[in-house]
Amino acid sequence: MLKTKLIKLLDKTELSYSEQQIDQLVGYVEMLHKWNKAYNLTSVRDPQQMLIKHIVDSLVVSPHLQLTPNKNGKFIDVGTGPGLPGMPLAIANPDNEFTLLDSLGKRIRFITQVNHELGVKNVNPTLSRVEDHHGQYAGVLSRAFASISDMVNWSHHLVAEDGRFFALKGQVDQEEIEALPEFVKVEEIIQLTVPELEGERHLVVLSKRNN
Repeated sequence: MLKTKLIKLLDKTELSYSEQQIDQLVGYVEMLHKWNKAYNLTSVRDPQQMLIKHIVDSLVVSPHLQLTPNKNGKFIDVGTGPGLPGMPLAIANPDNEFTLLDSLGKRIRFITQVNHELGVKNVNPTLSRVEDHHGQYAGVLSRAFASISDMVNWSHHLVAEDGRFFALKGQVDQEEIEALPEFVKVEEIIQLTVPELEGERHLVVLSKRNN
């Protein structure tokens, strides 16, 4: 049973959520599994693995969102795909507002349906390319971009004053860090622990340099 599995995984972390939040997270996995058969939203086919590779992998970022000094409470997940990490983080942080942005209509339709079926009130599904979207956010999140440089170059206009970039990565390549554009600096590289996940996971937190 997915709910039992998710509770066991969360018990191995410092995270805890209400029964409603657990039910929404499980419902999201069930919808992702169902839609995936027709729309190919993720390469992960097994719902049990989705809990590890998608849900808990996203949720472990949640405590670190407070690293942004900007407190406007708005976050954007650029290149969100089927809503990762944005949807689990939105469910985990109902007092914050999350814009989930992607350029593929089928992904945004899926996220819109998740909102509708699961009663998620703090997610704005947005069909757009990153460079065409406007807004000011306390945090810009991504786990889908090929490189951190691409992420910050394409989304730099979305970071509010004192905001932060949050890049979810597997291994952190020192060459990738050294190749970052001059206008950003690395605030912190945090090693994340995801129960039952093979391989490394890191969160790279960046900010804009003051001119």
